[in-house]
Amino acid sequence: MDIKKHLIITGNSTISWKDAIVKAIAEASKTIDYLSEVKVLEQRANIDGNKISEYFVDLDLSFIIDVNRKDN
Repeated sequence: MDIKKHLIITGNSTISWKDAIVKAIAEASKTIDYLSEVKVLEQRANIDGNKISEYFVDLDLSFIIDVNRKDN
């Protein structure tokens, strides 16, 4: 049986919401092992004049707990 833990993170991009999601997952994967799922909780953006200047996403990342991990 897998035990999962959830972590809420916020990603950002000046390109798109998709880019914000991809960059946030890539960054999280540098320090979190066994990422397994992502759920987009919210999308929002800053507007400058009549254009979107920055995209934001709140993500619920799931990762599997390694029950066989040995403590140091």
